[in-house]
Amino acid sequence: MYKKTVASSGLRIITEKLESTKAVTVLVLAGAGSRYETKDINGIAHFLEHMFFKGAEKFENARAVSETIDSIGGSFNAFTGKEYAGYYVKVASEHLEIAMDVLSDMMLHAKFDKEEIEKERGVILEEYNMYQDTPMYQIGWDFERLMFGDQPLGWDQIGTVELIKSVTKEQFQDYKKRFYTPDNMVLTLAGDIEHDKAVELANKYFAFNQNEGKANNFDVWKEFKKDEKVYLHEKKTEQAHIVVGVQSYPETHENHWAEKLLGIILGGNMSSRMFLSVREARGLCYYISSHSDNFSDCGIFSTSAGVRVGAVDEAITAIIEEYRKIKAEKIPQSELDKAKNFIKGKMILKLEDSEEYAHLLGKFELLHNDIMTPDQILAEIEKITVDDIHKVAQDLFKPENIKIGVIGPYDDKTHFENLLK
Repeated sequence: MYKKTVASSGLRIITEKLESTKAVTVLVLAGAGSRYETKDINGIAHFLEHMFFKGAEKFENARAVSETIDSIGGSFNAFTGKEYAGYYVKVASEHLEIAMDVLSDMMLHAKFDKEEIEKERGVILEEYNMYQDTPMYQIGWDFERLMFGDQPLGWDQIGTVELIKSVTKEQFQDYKKRFYTPDNMVLTLAGDIEHDKAVELANKYFAFNQNEGKANNFDVWKEFKKDEKVYLHEKKTEQAHIVVGVQSYPETHENHWAEKLLGIILGGNMSSRMFLSVREARGLCYYISSHSDNFSDCGIFSTSAGVRVGAVDEAITAIIEEYRKIKAEKIPQSELDKAKNFIKGKMILKLEDSEEYAHLLGKFELLHNDIMTPDQILAEIEKITVDDIHKVAQDLFKPENIKIGVIGPYDDKTHFENLLK
């Protein structure tokens, strides 16, 4: 069972002792994702993630950071989402203090050296170009822009070329001061760890110099963009990439777990409805999957696929038809049971990784001020009934809510709008 302590600074320290491992993951989550950005600094949260690894007081440059972790056989990484960013180090538990030392130095004392900023601009521009050249990734961001419009949830986390080329040391320092505050961060340790030892090391290494609270929160979500139904990105490709989706629920909604199961049933595995219908029966695509992206106050349910260029109409129509069928008729109990067993099995497998375990606990604490354990999640999933799935399908898959995103060699947006009619 997890344990939690709140330090005098406001930093929340959470541990989960896992008996089956001799490793430990130290994870810092901060409420500093791209949703906290304004138009002029779109992309700063992601760029800042890179800069934390470029040197601080004790570990003075990227080489010192990487050599320290490499010398003990550890691994480290970071990520930037819409609502939070994360940084972790995973090591053999005997090297826990080294992990805490490296992470805390990065998070508290990053230098944001101007020469390193200039070098990293090129790195991030190449990352930007990579996504532009990888339409199966880019189509997801394009679809978010269609759903959310011109506001933070509709912007790419990687940001704009203008920001990447122009962001300054002073802007990094300002963003860090506003959002990387102890009350807006969670330190989670999972694996071979004792809580008292974790608190002792947290107090030693994560001693913040200032106690100001987080500067501000993101704007509460109001409504989805309603006017446009289709996003078309004309691009010469050998394969068309599509997303067909609808608005859905926030992560705290009573239907959240039913929606997750609906995603498994429709397109969560190789025996799902979308896979068997669109790929196996029709041979229209290589990849196809359905899933939900749920934020604090809104969400999207979508199905994405890479299809033959000449079969894009048939694929879109087939996906919409599967939405219609599951909306019209209740699924059999056996299909629900299979989905429950699938999601439970996948969760158990994922949580063998201490980083996944730390992420799960830390995320709920950071975003909702309330930890949800794996057992609690599994209990919620077990409660879902066939009627719950039917209710969610009827609520989500209203024809007027369905939207389409397309990347491919097409220039007639009206053609795709007509498919929705």
